[in-house]
Amino acid sequence: MAAITIPLARVEALIQRFDALSAEMAAGPEPDVYVKLSRDYSELEPVAEKSRDYVAALQELDDLKEIQSDPESDSEMRELAQMDIKPTEEKITALASELQVLLLPKDAADNKSAILEVRAGTGGDEAALFAGSLFRMYQKYAEDNGWKVSIMSVSEGDVGGFKEIIASITGVGVFAKMKFESGVHRVQRVPETESGGRIHTSAATVAVLPEAEEVDIDIRPDDIRIDTMRASGAGGQHVNTTDSAVRITHLPTGIVVTSSEKSQHQNRANAMKVLQARLFEAERDRADNERADARRGQVGSGDRSERIRTYNFPQGRVTDHRINLTLYKLEKVLSGEGLPEMIDALIAEHQAQLLAAVEADEI
Repeated sequence: MAAITIPLARVEALIQRFDALSAEMAAGPEPDVYVKLSRDYSELEPVAEKSRDYVAALQELDDLKEIQSDPESDSEMRELAQMDIKPTEEKITALASELQVLLLPKDAADNKSAILEVRAGTGGDEAALFAGSLFRMYQKYAEDNGWKVSIMSVSEGDVGGFKEIIASITGVGVFAKMKFESGVHRVQRVPETESGGRIHTSAATVAVLPEAEEVDIDIRPDDIRIDTMRASGAGGQHVNTTDSAVRITHLPTGIVVTSSEKSQHQNRANAMKVLQARLFEAERDRADNERADARRGQVGSGDRSERIRTYNFPQGRVTDHRINLTLYKLEKVLSGEGLPEMIDALIAEHQAQLLAAVEADEI
């Protein structure tokens, strides 16, 4: 396998671009311009830092080779330089590999916050309980990453868990980490709702959508219909007795979004946020479908109808079918503690697919 090389001119251009960006921010631009510059800065900063390390290592190697080949250098200096050449070359190879990953084509939505939707699928009450387990797993994972989770809409299951729960997860890079969770999650276990001892298979669907901003999606007032209705609940004090629930219908696409918390004002805001996210994702899907199939990796397809993972309780294992990864630590994964290992493996596979596509000049 040939050593990775990155043209020095490209790396130096990246450093110059980052320095120019830093100078623009220091000049005190208008607030809206500063916000955009800040985003560009945060995206480019790790690339610029790695680029500086790469350039410094290349310079170090040149200096060592010059000393090693200089007849006027004393023998001890030449010997020391010779000893340092190989480790420096290995360092350059490692930095080039890391830089190559940082320079891969980016999903424009990666730095965004996300809307998480978890719904019970086949399996009745057991599916709702499993949906509850999945949501708690993501909630713990988000907390461990320092992200904020805000529940936007919830429909509880009859015996626990959720028929549907929608939440906003706010933070930098949420979508980049969470986007490969979209799809059908299957569970195999003896249901908590029966004592017969038979293993059942149930499912829940997960959708992770990049949170859209107003600049991403412009929704015209004439394109939506807003209805208010009485919120439903599990009974007792939780039943809403006022018409506070909100349903928004996007007329051009037929997309319907509901929110049924206590405040009608908050429900309208929540429903609009979810609608924006769904329309933004629909537009992203349309753009993706226009690209060649070779440019879309299996891991990154985001097909919500695809069975992506199985949680098998009798064997204590979790298997991700897209990358054939099995972890025998089901409880740790469902607690959120073991989920990073699964997500990191998916990201690594996606990056490998991108690298292969770049090398084949497909993107």
